[in-house]
Amino acid sequence: MNVKEAPTHLDLDRQRGLTISWSDGTESFYPVAYLRRMSPSADAKQIREELKQNPLTVLPASTSSAPITAENAELVGNYAVRIRFSDGHDTGLFSWRYLRQIDPDTNQ
Repeated sequence: MNVKEAPTHLDLDRQRGLTISWSDGTESFYPVAYLRRMSPSADAKQIREELKQNPLTVLPASTSSAPITAENAELVGNYAVRIRFSDGHDTGLFSWRYLRQIDPDTNQ
C-alpha cells in the first residue's frame, strides 16, 4: 500500500457520513448514501454495471422510507473498513485504495 493511501484518522457520523484524514494531509468526506451506493460488494457492483448498460434499470426496492444511515464501522486488518448500513448491507470492504478512488471531492 502506498503511504499516501493510509488514513491517520476515521470519524463516522452515522447520520452524515465518514470523514477520513489521510497521511498526505488531505481530508475526505463520504456521505452515507454515497458509500452505500458505491459499496464494493458484488451485488452493488452488478447494479452499477447494469446502470451503465441501461440507465433505466429498475433498482431493488428499499424496505424503509427512512434515509439510510451507517450503524457501525469496523477496521479490517490495516487495509480496509467494513460499514454496516441501516438496510442491513455490510458485505463490502472499503479498502483505503478504493476510498481514495471514489473520493467525492476528487471525482466530480
